[in-house]
Amino acid sequence: MNVYFLDMVTIDNIFNSRLSKDIYASGRVKSFNAGSVILNMNDYIKSIPIVLSGSIKVIKTDPEGREILLYYIKPAESCIMSILAGVNEDTSKISAIVEEDAEVLLIPVAKASEWIREFPEWSDFIFALYQRRFEELLDVVSAVAFQKVDVRLMHLLKQKSALFQSKILSVTHQQLANELGITREAVSRVLKQMEKENLISLSRNKISLM
Repeated sequence: MNVYFLDMVTIDNIFNSRLSKDIYASGRVKSFNAGSVILNMNDYIKSIPIVLSGSIKVIKTDPEGREILLYYIKPAESCIMSILAGVNEDTSKISAIVEEDAEVLLIPVAKASEWIREFPEWSDFIFALYQRRFEELLDVVSAVAFQKVDVRLMHLLKQKSALFQSKILSVTHQQLANELGITREAVSRVLKQMEKENLISLSRNKISLM
């Protein structure tokens, strides 16, 4: 069974056969290595991504270069912000970076707009994404406003652990700091305290959840 067929099953599980065939006929599957930038802020949207395997993180950067993680895009999901910007012929307000090696189906924006009128289930897919991402963004705002750094950091580590299906994470303190929108020193201080409490184990560029 080849990879293309496995990807086809993923799409067929979301949409009916007519839409899924149109999706594959119109789009193209592309592989990305971890760390690849799929979309930069202020870019015009040319393609809408549907993740087939791996994951993508969506981040927001302020004028001073500080970043914060908004959400992850996982298999059978897309980026609602890309869809909205693309359909409205607007520029991207976010950046999208591959978190783990990914295969992504890239759909032309014109087709994504056309399917909104033609396929009710495509609209349902978009609305479901919108609701999910809205709830995730509310969680981000709540965490920044009300939660302490240690709670936010542990939540992020658990997110990554679930994403990679491993308790051993290859991640630097600076990467965590960027995703939380705080300083590397603050992350290092909290991680050391977590290690003292036997919540994690630290080694070079690796964090193990206990």
